[in-house]
Amino acid sequence: MLRFVFVLVLWFASSPARAQDIPPFPEYPDFRPDVSELGNTPVYSLALLDLFEVAPTVESLPARFEGFYRIGTDYSRFWLKGEGEGLILEGAGEIEIQTLYSRLISPFFEAQAGVRLDTEFGEDDVRVRPQLVLGLEGLAPYWFEIAPALFLSAEGHLAARFEGSYDVLITQRLVLQPEAEVNLAIQNAETWGIGRGLNDIETGLRFRYELRREIAPYLGVSWLKRYGGAADFARAEGVPVTEVHLVFGIRLWR
Repeated sequence: MLRFVFVLVLWFASSPARAQDIPPFPEYPDFRPDVSELGNTPVYSLALLDLFEVAPTVESLPARFEGFYRIGTDYSRFWLKGEGEGLILEGAGEIEIQTLYSRLISPFFEAQAGVRLDTEFGEDDVRVRPQLVLGLEGLAPYWFEIAPALFLSAEGHLAARFEGSYDVLITQRLVLQPEAEVNLAIQNAETWGIGRGLNDIETGLRFRYELRREIAPYLGVSWLKRYGGAADFARAEGVPVTEVHLVFGIRLWR
């Protein structure tokens, strides 16, 4: 009996790693932050239109986009990020553009710094608000994509944002993507509908089907809740404090 137990223990010890033993990160080749880049380091680029969707209602046709273009090496990159939303029939909306430089600071995270430009338009009225950006972007343990950032406006207003998402592979082509975004601010900025403290939380759940890896139509649901001063400013403008939309869109990259 003791011999059988001894053999069983040896068999378990020599068995391949089980699922719970797999590390949350794969091995990353040769990251050395104290060593400068080599002259022959290749340059890569990626263009991703992560969201391009509409949420039809009886009264209007809200639309939204979100994406980026980046180019650089494994250690440093230039980013152009853009997102916007608006009412197609009314010709009103808002667009956010960020121009960033990033530097790899760990195997799975890069620090980013640059400029953000907010633009609101509608009824022959356009206004612009520049801000400085300092943030991180990368892959947290267990494959969560996260992007915290700080923003400082010309008026000295400080705000923060946290974004996170996760891809659940149901099949090789069908992917479920939950995501969340949280916005906070230190001061009020009434003209921009920003209140002190927690401003809003937005969550989404989207199913996409990859016709090809680069082309994936999707449908899903988006939920937005405003809080505090931001909710008060929204009520004053006749904007709902809570919004729920059924969305239809397509995701593209190359």
